[in-house]
Amino acid sequence: MVSSPMEAAHAAFWAKRGGLLFRQARHAASMNQRLLASVSGTSRTTLSAYEHGRKSPTLETAGRILDAAGFRLALEAKIEFAARVSEGRTFYVPSRLRRLPVGAALGVVRLRERVYDLADRDARRAAYTLLLCEGGPQELLDHVDGVLLVELWDELALPAVIRAEWEPLVEEARHEAGVIN
Repeated sequence: MVSSPMEAAHAAFWAKRGGLLFRQARHAASMNQRLLASVSGTSRTTLSAYEHGRKSPTLETAGRILDAAGFRLALEAKIEFAARVSEGRTFYVPSRLRRLPVGAALGVVRLRERVYDLADRDARRAAYTLLLCEGGPQELLDHVDGVLLVELWDELALPAVIRAEWEPLVEEARHEAGVIN
């Protein structure tokens, strides 16, 4: 089967990304290639080819290798961002709210030369206000937890245009959780 250069590039991208995933899982499990290959029922040379993006496993094989390393494949919703402009400044709004791992949601973050302890409610309120007004997509993904945002929403001092853009996400999350205001 002949594929276009674009299809070949796309396949190569995902092969490398999958290889990185296998390496990360293997290292996190403190396993070498030989051990992970043995436990997952594949050969070391095949696992090496997967890790280096030279081959792509089937979904079943990928799941088996990750399972052997103590991980599982999971479906995660893609989050896209819309850029909006208010008073000449760009701010970003995600397509959905994301839950963060506890360590990230309640960790310490440095934003614009200030340090915020997200476990402290007042510091989190200040950080979220800054992030919603000025944060880029990656900062929003890394530091804004959907549940904690909803919980603080009514206390955030946001410009009306930014509040209006984020409000549907907050209301959707409240509705899904059965929270009535």
